[in-house]
Amino acid sequence: MAIKVRLKEILEQRELSQRKLARKTGLTPNTINHYCSENIDRVHLSTLDAICKALEIDLHELLVFEDDKELNEV
Repeated sequence: MAIKVRLKEILEQRELSQRKLARKTGLTPNTINHYCSENIDRVHLSTLDAICKALEIDLHELLVFEDDKELNEV
């Protein structure tokens, strides 16, 4: 199992830019860009909290489990 951060997908659905989310959260644009990346391997709880609060979502909407088998088929 792998954990996926759905931030990029959520921002696209809401037509919200990474820069605008950075301003809304007080995080740097680089941090937001990192969390939108497919290659993220570490997260900070305070960052996840800020993102969830700014987007008014629960953590389970931002982080999802993906089956490794599905990842290899893509």
